[in-house]
Amino acid sequence: MKLLVSLLLCLCIPAVWAAESTTPKPDIGKGGQCVKDAQWMRLNHMHLLKHQRDETVRKGVREEQNSLKNCVECHASLSNNSVVAREDGFCVACHRYEAVKIDCFECHASKRRATLVTKDVK
Repeated sequence: MKLLVSLLLCLCIPAVWAAESTTPKPDIGKGGQCVKDAQWMRLNHMHLLKHQRDETVRKGVREEQNSLKNCVECHASLSNNSVVAREDGFCVACHRYEAVKIDCFECHASKRRATLVTKDVK
């Protein structure tokens, strides 16, 4: 019996180590203070974004704080200005790990908006 338990432990420990090494390490961009704490966002960000989408599309309410644009502005990589351009992009890293398709950027920009420069027109 002890031999069986030892064998099972020997087989399980490498699997646990392998699982820990595949945990995503996303490029968080500039990050900072989020609208909710990190653990809540990991579990609920999709609900927050869907709620904001419904409020905006159906009711015309445009709340900047919970907008996808606001997320991209904060979490776009400092190296390429995008949340999806690389394997470690903020959205891509976790969504690949969880095997969840990202469909937000079929309609929305995945890059931080460049500062607009206006010229005086006379």
